[in-house]
Amino acid sequence: MIKQLRLKNYILIDDITVDFDRGFNVITGETGSGKSILINAIDLAFSSRVFKEVIKTGCEKAVIELTISSDKHELKEIFEEFEIEYDGGEILLTKEISTSATRTRVNGTPVNSDFIKRLKDLFLDIHSQHQTYSFIQPKYHITLLDNYGKDVYGAELSEYKTLYSEYKNAQNELEKLQNTLNATDEQIEFLKFQINEIDSAEIKSADEDELLTKELNILQNAEKLKELTGQSYWSLNGDENSILDAVSSVKQNISKAFSMDESLASISENLENVFENLKEISSQLRDYSQNLENDTERLNTIQERLYLFDKLKHKYGNTLSDVINTKDKLTQELSLIENYENNCDELKDKVQKLYSLLESKASSISAMRKNYAEVLSNLVEEKLYNLELPKARFKIEITPKEISSDGADNVEFLISTNVSEDLKPLVKVASGGEISRIMLAIKVIFAQSDDIDTVIFDEIDTGISGRASQSVADEIKELAKFRQIILITHQAIIASKADRHFYINKRQTDDKTEVGVYVLDGEYKVKALAELAGGEINEQSVEFAKSLLKG
Repeated sequence: MIKQLRLKNYILIDDITVDFDRGFNVITGETGSGKSILINAIDLAFSSRVFKEVIKTGCEKAVIELTISSDKHELKEIFEEFEIEYDGGEILLTKEISTSATRTRVNGTPVNSDFIKRLKDLFLDIHSQHQTYSFIQPKYHITLLDNYGKDVYGAELSEYKTLYSEYKNAQNELEKLQNTLNATDEQIEFLKFQINEIDSAEIKSADEDELLTKELNILQNAEKLKELTGQSYWSLNGDENSILDAVSSVKQNISKAFSMDESLASISENLENVFENLKEISSQLRDYSQNLENDTERLNTIQERLYLFDKLKHKYGNTLSDVINTKDKLTQELSLIENYENNCDELKDKVQKLYSLLESKASSISAMRKNYAEVLSNLVEEKLYNLELPKARFKIEITPKEISSDGADNVEFLISTNVSEDLKPLVKVASGGEISRIMLAIKVIFAQSDDIDTVIFDEIDTGISGRASQSVADEIKELAKFRQIILITHQAIIASKADRHFYINKRQTDDKTEVGVYVLDGEYKVKALAELAGGEINEQSVEFAKSLLKG
């Protein structure tokens, strides 16, 4: 559930903190007061979208903070997957929006949009006017049905989708292979030429050019290297005034001193090590200088080979590794062409077998969809009856289609709200009040079958009044026993059922407009309900508001 929302420098808000209740939270206010600001801020916190317009005028950045807790989900696994620390307690989701960047953090750790999407899928379901539009579109109906039946055939549907992806990949491979049939003899000969050109270079390793470049540098500077190392050897050990002679003399003096003062032990030992190290260095310099030769033949060989490598890299890649990889790809392409018939037969057989498996799985899934379509249809009809649509008939129609990524079924919701009318596609239902109740019925059923913590309704009561409002209020109140509900409403009957009532107020001063959020209790709650019910606060509307709270 969402325990707390804090907004700072957000649209018309300086700094507010809103503490939500576990059960039913309602938001009311005058038209244009900014009731959707809180809902939109919650949605934006979980979104990858960026709207710099939400930054309050004159401020550098806007901040949204959500404090979340959950009794329904074990979150350790998802946090470990994204390498984020989690102590099992509350989650602090922070979104900072500036003119130059947007940063999202969870418990202080930067997170990406994939993590936020996973988190939202677990915690939050926002039902807005946009989602109502999505609900009535037939292309979304199969997803809604499959979400409801996920515990029964979700695993099989997931296997089907994996199999379908494998099938499409095999189809693409076959198509690509069939296209190679048009390859000309000249193209085949050119492939062989390219492979042979790379093969003939006999590349020993991907870093051969780097090793040869180092050796070339030594050969080109052989004379200077011989001079420098020879002089260094002579300085160390070349005559009686050499460095080694001087160190030997010092070593002998300190050795004698050590026999008289043991505190010189470490100095004596260090001098001994220095002397031995210098002897070793001297020996290495002598051998290096004596063995270094001007090998003109080797130098020419290296230069020719590096020139060859440059030609290959110019044609087949920036590095020898690229050249080697190109040769492997060319070899595979040639093999594919030369073994066309065998490969083609194998792929055709694979495609056919996969398609047969898909047909079998699609048939099984279709049968389960039809069973669950009937169950869900009956449940929706029951809810619609409770929502003052007693004559409504609801049917989920399933018809066959060509095999695709989601199976072999077309799914569409049909409804009739009057006895005299035939069932029609949901998208053709005209009444806003009917659509609202249909959406609520579906939403309530889904909310009872999933593990979403928080369900947000943005004006679900559009177009309804009277007894229908009471029915909607009862349904939402019942749902709030199992889920946290946050709802914007214009209906006093619905608002009266809330466990916590928030009132949004827009204040206009001489130089600015501000939005305030207040928790209503006692007489303030009565006045807010009276204003919702009657449009103004008078004796009659106040009495009606009090009766709602008693009822």
